[in-house]
Amino acid sequence: MQRRKDSLLVDLHAHSLLSDGVLLPSELVRRYDVAGFDAVAITDHADSSNIDFIVKALVKVCAELNKYWKIKAIPGIELTHLPLEQFGPLTKHARKNGAKIIIGHGESPVEPVIKGTNRAAIKAGVDILAHPGKIIKEDALLAARKGVYLEITARKGHSKTNTHVAGIAKSAKAMIIIGSDSHLPQDIPSRMLFNKVAKKAGLTSSGIRSAYSNSKNIAKKIIRLT
Repeated sequence: MQRRKDSLLVDLHAHSLLSDGVLLPSELVRRYDVAGFDAVAITDHADSSNIDFIVKALVKVCAELNKYWKIKAIPGIELTHLPLEQFGPLTKHARKNGAKIIIGHGESPVEPVIKGTNRAAIKAGVDILAHPGKIIKEDALLAARKGVYLEITARKGHSKTNTHVAGIAKSAKAMIIIGSDSHLPQDIPSRMLFNKVAKKAGLTSSGIRSAYSNSKNIAKKIIRLT
């Protein structure tokens, strides 16, 4: 049965074994299909050591899978633990080579991310700032001006600051998406899980609908969803 366009389900943050996930890209996408998703972005962790390999591999496999399957696979990258000065050049490099979703690995409360990473990633023009921890309002305002989405995450640990992120985003009128940051088969989410995470973060029903719409709109700019 064809899903209604207003119920399309998209996850823009997932990892395969090309970085620290455990599934081949094809199995990852297949499992998302079974879970009821219409699109998933594979956004493996990268720095200057592996960005060329990952982007090339994901562009290739996503194009091949999209020939055969209704679910759409989107090639992306998550720029992770970089020197602040590298966000701009590597964001441009990834886009030039075919990455369609650029995520900045934000200042998570559970990893030693360099202070200033949130702002550096936003200034570089990433699409999504993942799990941005105790992001300050000044940076959220910058994200709003530059059209960078802030992530409410389903990932354990990173999600400790979801309520703060939701509140800051609302006050700065920054846009939100909900992402799983999946690495393992058991991390692959459902609409029910996304709803639970969003409600726990303090999003209203309209805020949740807006977050879903944001993810769908990002995906629709990249690939045709039906």
